[in-house]
Amino acid sequence: MKHKMSIKLALYFAAALLVFSMIVGSIFTTLFRNYTIELHQAELEERAVIMAANLSEFVSGTNGGRMQGGYGAYLRFLDEIAMADVWIVNEDLELMAQNPMMPRNYSELPPDAADVVKTVFEGSTTFSEGFSGLLETSTLTVGTPIRSGERIVGALLLHAPVSGIDAGVGQGLKILTISVTMALLLSILLSVALVFQFTKPLKKINQAALRLAEGDYSARTQVQQEDEIGELAKVMDGLSQRLDQASRESERMQKMRQDFVANISHELRTPVTVIRGSLEALCDRVVNEPGQIEAYHQQMLKESLYLQRLVNDLLDLSRLQNADFKIEMQEISLCELVQDAVRSARQLDPSKSIEVQQDTEGASCMIRGDYGRLRQMLLILLDNAVKFSPASRPVTVLHNGAQVAIRNEGAGIPAEALPFIFDRFQKERSEENKSGTGLGLAIAKEIAERHQIHISASSQPGHMTEFRVRFSKETGHQDLSF
Repeated sequence: MKHKMSIKLALYFAAALLVFSMIVGSIFTTLFRNYTIELHQAELEERAVIMAANLSEFVSGTNGGRMQGGYGAYLRFLDEIAMADVWIVNEDLELMAQNPMMPRNYSELPPDAADVVKTVFEGSTTFSEGFSGLLETSTLTVGTPIRSGERIVGALLLHAPVSGIDAGVGQGLKILTISVTMALLLSILLSVALVFQFTKPLKKINQAALRLAEGDYSARTQVQQEDEIGELAKVMDGLSQRLDQASRESERMQKMRQDFVANISHELRTPVTVIRGSLEALCDRVVNEPGQIEAYHQQMLKESLYLQRLVNDLLDLSRLQNADFKIEMQEISLCELVQDAVRSARQLDPSKSIEVQQDTEGASCMIRGDYGRLRQMLLILLDNAVKFSPASRPVTVLHNGAQVAIRNEGAGIPAEALPFIFDRFQKERSEENKSGTGLGLAIAKEIAERHQIHISASSQPGHMTEFRVRFSKETGHQDLSF
């Protein structure tokens, strides 16, 4: 059962060879027999024509219907000369002459002698093949005219069995059968070897498929062939690679979900603990002085605002990551969008006296997008720039065509942290960012992806940090130059 396909292929191949051999044998037998009979016919015709010519000379040399002495001697040796049975008959199938040593009668004439004689007296040499009841075998009859001048005076009939021909054909067929049998056996051995060679890569593909079914996505077929099996192996290897990538991505997403839950728990624990502690202190009247009570109220309000902001950010991030959540795409002016975001950013932290400068180059451009979400994205980047800028140091917004860059001067971002700044809950644990949820840049990244916008960041620690937003052709018009 392990080699069921191999056995089937070998049997099919052997059956095909056997049918081919039978067809070849039948065609060979028919063609060889016909060819041999044609040769025998030609030989008999040659003898008959020569003997008829000799007899015509004898007939032409008679006087008064009496034949010369040589004619009788010729008749006596006629069967030996012809090496076949010979009859000389007239148009009425009457024997004109016969070998006195071997007398013949009418009943010994070939079965279809009448048709042959009729054709002969029309002036043609003809052939006939049939079965002789006397000889109990297939026979060949040749008839040719005997002439006296221009007149046909008789018909010479040569009658010979073709049993020797059939024997020769049978011997040839026997030799062919032996040869074909040997070739068939050799072909079966070769076919078995070829079948096993053919099924070997299929076994490798099967083993790889079983490993994939068991969850081993590192399995590969290790088959390198430039044919249909090779194409199947490449497809299997491609599937294995994609399943391996999907498995790794699933593991990564599972870890991200675990980290997300852990981060949410951590972010919620602190404000909830502060609010609960403050309420317990107020309810137990641990705090009695009006000033302390007011401070506790302010602290609870501050923590509740943080919770509200965290929940809103989570809702925004969840909506943006949902493919079914639609954003309102419309024609908007990128210049107006940038100006609006800059005006709002100038009011973010008046206590730090940070000036938000705008530098616009080139003509304004129209883009398609959700004005509110794009404004939210720019404000998130501006809020980060203002938050991490030293007091009285400027934040610069560079707008050039389809590209917007937001730059600040400050401590910068460490090189090892730069690739992860757009991940959820990745935030700087510092005094400047004590109110941050760690979701702002993740939201900005999702907004950019929904608009097919490329957003990136670069930083020189201790000097400056720059976020660059580049609108794509799908977001902007085709006349934008990039």
